[in-house]
Amino acid sequence: MDQSRVLELKRTANEVRKGIVEGVYNAACGHPGGSLSIADILTYLYFEEMNIDPKDPKKADRDRFVLSKGHTAPGLYATLALRGFFPVEELKTLRKIDSRLQGHPDMKHIPGVDMSTGSLGLGISAACGMALSAKTYGMNNRVYTILGDGESEEGQVWEAAMFAAHYKLDNLCAILDLNGLQIDGKITDVMNPTPHDEKFRAFGWHVYTIDAHDFNSIELGFREARQVKGKPTLILAKSVKGKGVSYMENSVDWHGKAPKADEYETAMADLEKIAESLK
Repeated sequence: MDQSRVLELKRTANEVRKGIVEGVYNAACGHPGGSLSIADILTYLYFEEMNIDPKDPKKADRDRFVLSKGHTAPGLYATLALRGFFPVEELKTLRKIDSRLQGHPDMKHIPGVDMSTGSLGLGISAACGMALSAKTYGMNNRVYTILGDGESEEGQVWEAAMFAAHYKLDNLCAILDLNGLQIDGKITDVMNPTPHDEKFRAFGWHVYTIDAHDFNSIELGFREARQVKGKPTLILAKSVKGKGVSYMENSVDWHGKAPKADEYETAMADLEKIAESLK
């Protein structure tokens, strides 16, 4: 990828992270850690990869995206706002009464949201249905979904994996956010779902591993997925929970709580320092 484009994407991802912190802080609740870990993936999807149009969010031939780990909605909202689906200022209304930005994505009220999610395992299952529907009706759009690594402990995820391989859904690309942490601790301590690569291959998927914070690596992963025929693709994205905020990185404590005023200031200062380094 051209390095000027990489720099532009890094700047955008950093703004996504600022939006995440802003939203969760103003809500006084939410899930910052896992939102920050997928900020680069979301940035690449919405600003580089997917066929979408903020001016026509329901256009029939658009690519679909499903946030299977729906609790990381702050990341999706910040990305949608920066992409132009709704005003960035609206991020401050996260989880407020009468706000359309609920704690989990709502397809009925939020422009750009293709599926309401929250119950873990639901999102990838819905994505499978979307991909099968596209194939059935001869459409060329692609379907993308982001899973949590803790979410992969759900049996419904593996039923969906079996379904996708059985129907040869090569228009489906799942991204597994492998940050190693879930609400109760390390995924390997709670209910070890690894090795993901071997398991998904055994279920009939093509698997490609990337660095979730390196845009050249991300680009190679999605390029690979587009070339695969006859089977779905899993992009195993090795990430850092809380990426970009010093005290949140690799800390399970920040799975599901909001920063206080002083912590908010520190987080925004961390992200502003990154912004300065990208000028």
